[in-house]
Amino acid sequence: MRNKTIYLDNAASTPIDKKVVTEMVKAAKFYGNPSSYNDCGRQAREYLEKARLKVARFLGTHSDEITFITSGTEANNLAIQGIAKNLLRYCVTALQPKLKPHIVTTKIEHPSVLRPIERLEKEGFDVSYLSVDKEGFVNIDELQKTLRPETVLVSVMYANNEIGTIEPIAKISKVIRDFRDGNIEIPARSSGGSKYRNLRREKFPIFHVDACQATEYLDMNVNRLGVDLLTFNGSKIYGPKGIGVLYVRKGVNISSVLLGGEQEAGLRAGTENLMAIGGLVVALDRIESKEGERVGGLRDFFIEKIERLLPDVKINGPVDKRLAKSFIHRLPNNVNISVPGLTSEILLLELDKYGICAGSGSACTSHSVEPSHVLKAIGLDKKYLDGALRFSMGRHTTKKDIDYVLKVLPKIIKDLRKRYKV
Repeated sequence: MRNKTIYLDNAASTPIDKKVVTEMVKAAKFYGNPSSYNDCGRQAREYLEKARLKVARFLGTHSDEITFITSGTEANNLAIQGIAKNLLRYCVTALQPKLKPHIVTTKIEHPSVLRPIERLEKEGFDVSYLSVDKEGFVNIDELQKTLRPETVLVSVMYANNEIGTIEPIAKISKVIRDFRDGNIEIPARSSGGSKYRNLRREKFPIFHVDACQATEYLDMNVNRLGVDLLTFNGSKIYGPKGIGVLYVRKGVNISSVLLGGEQEAGLRAGTENLMAIGGLVVALDRIESKEGERVGGLRDFFIEKIERLLPDVKINGPVDKRLAKSFIHRLPNNVNISVPGLTSEILLLELDKYGICAGSGSACTSHSVEPSHVLKAIGLDKKYLDGALRFSMGRHTTKKDIDYVLKVLPKIIKDLRKRYKV
């Protein structure tokens, strides 16, 4: 056993940075309501708008395109349901009541994307779920063939929270732009063709990207990515929980889904959380590009040793030799494995006894008895579905920590297989 806790569940939530806490304490003095017309309110409003400008600069955009939300989950819900609500109204009033708006997403999205889309599907939207290959990558050709004149929204995550796959967002964006600009041929339709083309001229589909796992390590410039909507949160970047951001490109119209006041340009009712917003800004300032290179080296070392020490264990996600400390294909802090014959719950409990905190997939569904929908989507053999472990490293992870895990993990697997006669 070990006294020190080795925290390898950063994909679920990161430890809060000390400087973030300092800023949150400072922000607490702005007790006025930013919407109030008095001196305390004006001070709070000034602090809020300075924070909004800093977030905008981080994304390479304008402050009036930034909306503060309470979490990545709420940001994704507002993006999807807000677009759908607005576009459905447009389709019904400007086109025809029988038109079924079409949404495209992938089979490996986070539940905060899949579940609102599933609800819209029940409410009459047509939905296409793109398949992925064995490493979790979207097929660009399939996306191109799936787009229709009535497609109003495409939602693809930037980096997968379970297996670390980084999707080619800029390439996907180009396919969508070409479709909107008329460079991709539209199949002829037997009816309603002209009305569908009217919809297309309105610059649909809108492209939404869930970037919650990407923020710490990947390029977040919305212009280079070519996105219309982008979401991220504070708890994945050593910032506070309870804060998220929704970027909405100018010219994209969405409807609010939470009724109340007119805060955040009418998109998100409720008094803004200045402490969390201030902490988020400092968390963004603390991101360093070199950290990705350092953690990427630990990731490659971890994967290489796992393959050598535990040859029957499956590495999930991109694992080819192109990785080499880069993070073009896989998040630099992600290692996802499957141990045949054992379950994630048993493995995690045993690791916890040795002071090792790991995960098994999305923390939002960690209590589900169902195997991961992501591992199912990449076509993983049934014997590998139940014993998945996700090790997500962070700023405090050292090589000594990984050495310790590599020493303990084989012993745990051996003992458990003996105990359960696997």
